[in-house]
Amino acid sequence: MRSSNFIKMLPIAVVLAVAGCATPPEDINNLCAVFQQRDGWIESWHTDAKRAEQKYGVPVHVLMATLRKESGFKSNARPPRTKLLGFIPWKRPSTAYGYSQALDGTWTQYQRETGNWSARRTSFASAIDFVGWYHSKTAQTYGVARDDAYSLYLAYYFGWSGYGRGDWKNNSSMQRYARSTVSMAQSYETQMRQCRL
Repeated sequence: MRSSNFIKMLPIAVVLAVAGCATPPEDINNLCAVFQQRDGWIESWHTDAKRAEQKYGVPVHVLMATLRKESGFKSNARPPRTKLLGFIPWKRPSTAYGYSQALDGTWTQYQRETGNWSARRTSFASAIDFVGWYHSKTAQTYGVARDDAYSLYLAYYFGWSGYGRGDWKNNSSMQRYARSTVSMAQSYETQMRQCRL
């Protein structure tokens, strides 16, 4: 291929690659498949996850299980809108958005404390760094082990104040959901031992 043709086709290739990045992985319950599908020349989720693990001390399988539970690895995930009069789309129940489902205020706090003002909730690298930062602060504040997926997820869902108040203690459905996050993290940990990355 002549270089002029290559230069003409390059913007199309970039658009296709970026469009492919926006779609969630096909098998979100298999961490090896997730990483293999997202190990391209533009991004590598495995590299981003390992970087967050090294930076914050939270294991990759816990970070990834949190994102899996929060958004199903959808970059533009949002809570569904409530319905006015039972059928008119209305407001969303929160400002949660992106891979990490981070709220506006917490995301701003993350950007301020880390200095990462260019971070975007639709960026996997930013989102997994956010989760690592959040779990690390939970560990520092409440003495939770950095591999305790159950407690880390409860603090993530209820927020630090809600976790500290024990809002989760009388919420059996959220306790079940946190236990399913633990199961996901354990599955991911087992799968990672067999990944060819």
